[in-house]
Amino acid sequence: MARSVGVRLAVPVRAQTPAALLSRPCTVGLLALQGDFDMHRQAVQNLGHHACEVRTVDHLADVDCLIMPGGESTTMRKLMVLGGLFDAIPRFAQDHPIMATCAGLILLSRGIEGSPDETTLGLIDCTVSRNSYGRQYHSFRQTGSVRLPSGESAFEMVFIRAPRIIQVGSSVETMGRLGNEPTLIRQGNILAMTFHPELARDDRIHEFFLTRVTARG
Repeated sequence: MARSVGVRLAVPVRAQTPAALLSRPCTVGLLALQGDFDMHRQAVQNLGHHACEVRTVDHLADVDCLIMPGGESTTMRKLMVLGGLFDAIPRFAQDHPIMATCAGLILLSRGIEGSPDETTLGLIDCTVSRNSYGRQYHSFRQTGSVRLPSGESAFEMVFIRAPRIIQVGSSVETMGRLGNEPTLIRQGNILAMTFHPELARDDRIHEFFLTRVTARG
């Protein structure tokens, strides 16, 4: 286990991304029911795209893709059910990319270890273990590795009450690791991770996701 740095993690100052890197601006939906969605907004805007908060089913009609942030997965699921988003997001995912971090990964997973009766969206074929890196007091940063189109390289990963990915299906691609453990996975148009890239000094994962969104035209 990496050394804990407590719960107060410094907010990074991002370098600006040249506009020439962008193919076209898109509108990115931020699931804004609960949790850390505002830092994702900063990453999206830093890359030259628009961010739109998603709180209702109707809001999904206005966005090109969706980011599901970290937070408290049980609370988020209850609010999604109440507002109809729990049924609407799987329909949205048929034609639109989704990126999820931490609690968002839990909600998208096929199942949660120790909670077999807890309903999830089941959009990515993996099983997760909730809070498996420790509670909020044990939040930490550690350098892992990610494999993006530019090649495999180091990436600072921020873990806050993070889940572990304990099983993945054959159709799931592992794109990032901390040691031998998968931390960034992709299946079709779904990209999900156990850590918080919006808190790193590095927008490459957001850029990778949004480049795929814009490439869809």
